[in-house]
Amino acid sequence: MTAHVRLRRDSDLDACVRILADVHAGDAYPLHWPADPAAWLTPDGLLGAWVAELDGAVAGHAVLSPGEREGTCEVNRLYVSPAVRGHRIGELLLGRVTGAARESGLRPLLDVVTTNAAAVALYERLGWIRTATLHAYWTPDPAVMMHQYRGPA
Repeated sequence: MTAHVRLRRDSDLDACVRILADVHAGDAYPLHWPADPAAWLTPDGLLGAWVAELDGAVAGHAVLSPGEREGTCEVNRLYVSPAVRGHRIGELLLGRVTGAARESGLRPLLDVVTTNAAAVALYERLGWIRTATLHAYWTPDPAVMMHQYRGPA
């Protein structure tokens, strides 16, 4: 099986939304299903969006958004189809997005809910540094906690 990452095209959005629905059903990501999933995949100020393909089919997605602090950007909307996990798709996406951030002179950051053990393990294996653990700002539920990470130097 051959995997690669490329810039997302508008024509990829339907496949990205279908995969996101599978991820949401299995992993509760995103925590709250968006009213317009295609728009959610294209946040304001988008710096770039990528898809991973496995044997010619969209298998994962990631975007870069502006960071809240100067010189940073956020890696988000990162997910991989449950049907193709184990093929290093997440690693490929993260590598491409992190590379794009660095080429732009930006330090990549990301947030992940603490219960997403597979994502946490991936980020830490790839050298991401956990900088904080706190209440997830996108939900009023105080039980939802997230880790914040910064990309490796």
